[in-house]
Amino acid sequence: MDRGYDYVIVGGGTAGCVLASRLSADPAARVLLLEAGGGDRNPVFRIPLMTGTLLRNRYANWFYETEPVPGMEGRRLFWPRGKVIGGSSSINGMVYVRGLPMDFDSWAQAGLPAWSWERVKPLFLRSEAYEGGGGDDHGGDGPLRTSRPPPFSPLSDVFVAAGREAGYPATPDFNAVPEGFGRYDFNISGGQRWSTARAFLDPVRGRPNLEIVTRAHATRIDFAGDRAVAVEASVRGRVRRFVVDGEVLICGGTVNSPQLLMLSGVGGADALRRLGIPVVADLPGVGRNLQDHVLVRVEHACTQPVTLHGLTRIDRAGLAFLQALLFRSGPMTRFPLESGAYLRSDPALDAPDIQSHFLPGLSTATLRLPGLRAPPRRHDGHAFFANASQMRPESRGEIALASADPFAAPAIRPNCLSAQKDRLVLRRAIEILRDVFAQSSFDPWRGRELAPGPEVRTTAEIDAWIRRNADTVYHPVGTCRMGRGEDAVVDEALRVRGLRGVRVVDASIMPSITSTNTHATVIMIAEQAAAFLRGEATARAG
Repeated sequence: MDRGYDYVIVGGGTAGCVLASRLSADPAARVLLLEAGGGDRNPVFRIPLMTGTLLRNRYANWFYETEPVPGMEGRRLFWPRGKVIGGSSSINGMVYVRGLPMDFDSWAQAGLPAWSWERVKPLFLRSEAYEGGGGDDHGGDGPLRTSRPPPFSPLSDVFVAAGREAGYPATPDFNAVPEGFGRYDFNISGGQRWSTARAFLDPVRGRPNLEIVTRAHATRIDFAGDRAVAVEASVRGRVRRFVVDGEVLICGGTVNSPQLLMLSGVGGADALRRLGIPVVADLPGVGRNLQDHVLVRVEHACTQPVTLHGLTRIDRAGLAFLQALLFRSGPMTRFPLESGAYLRSDPALDAPDIQSHFLPGLSTATLRLPGLRAPPRRHDGHAFFANASQMRPESRGEIALASADPFAAPAIRPNCLSAQKDRLVLRRAIEILRDVFAQSSFDPWRGRELAPGPEVRTTAEIDAWIRRNADTVYHPVGTCRMGRGEDAVVDEALRVRGLRGVRVVDASIMPSITSTNTHATVIMIAEQAAAFLRGEATARAG
């Protein structure tokens, strides 16, 4: 009988690429990486400003949509998730920020000591190769290149100046001091996107012990008793069964990981039986604890031609694309969410609870091309906005199976804005951003307010506007929660409770969402999982 794989990694996204690289470094380990999407060789994946196009293109995107959200007037939200080698790291906004130390210390205080800030910070540094060099706050020789590109527009620095003028501090580095106004780091190098596929997978594709299979849609995990023994997948329409001698590492993300567990008989027993799925393990927490950052935007017309609007013409955009592709220069080699802020909705708080990104335009989706899902235009001209989100939302939702069909999209019920505190913080965020845009630093640039608009002023008007217009930041986490207790899905070492030979390694394991963009944290989670599997003393868990 042929030897099975030591590791079958289900999902070649942000975490899966890291695991494939780290685990295949052992030449004795036979590693298989399965990815439902295709490859990332198209040059569009390398050009930073093509993010807006990638988020609206079905080639690299699961293109999910939520169920109607009661707290948002029954609207369905668009939920893009990466479906390509590199996953969401191949289509996201490339912002590289780690969050607040308190995020990870809160995990440790909940009985997960291996995940304290002191323990995970070295894992962040292990991955990073910062353009400015390594040190206390950045890694210098990891696979993932990060940098702080020059500003796309003078408005990025104007936003920081206005924040200081409004009485807030400035910070030189959000990864060192995550409070006040400043500029973001990105996983961009040499004018190109640096996804986890580019950073971790590409250098090791030739290893003889690593097999990569794309267009492989995992449909279930087979168990013998409580042990995972194989993964079934549809590979280009053909059903294949991959035998596992070691462990299955589920890296499908916050939507697909709980879906695969439930399709495999791991989840709430009653819900599985209703769909005719045999129960392997009764874990009611699978799919629950869904969290996401929800944002609002304050938008203004701009009185000078210094925004993304200049790229809406297809001839200009085409020229900029060729410049980026051939020479790695020009406006498309940067991502314009360059400046932002971490702020406190109440000065009495111990830490910031609002995150903001400023953009010199109304969308990075500048071009309107056939076949792409484009955001509606509210203003046809130069403009800018700042968004703001509640960094530690209290609202909780769920992912559930819509059917036993592995090719059917699951039911996504985010339940956004169900918690009163989330609505209060967003209202306060609008007040803060309006005050920042009113500062004299913006006088030469500021046109009329486009949103919420001058007619939206009272508390009731702002709350109603938030319900109609708030949106997701695309940071879903939490549906295979790590922790203790009956609702926990994985333990401190990311092993699925009550089962052998299967772990979950992605954003779904977060007990609570981090106070910032989640991409860097997912890379850290994969580094931690690899350390667990290699038995490194610095990352041992019970």
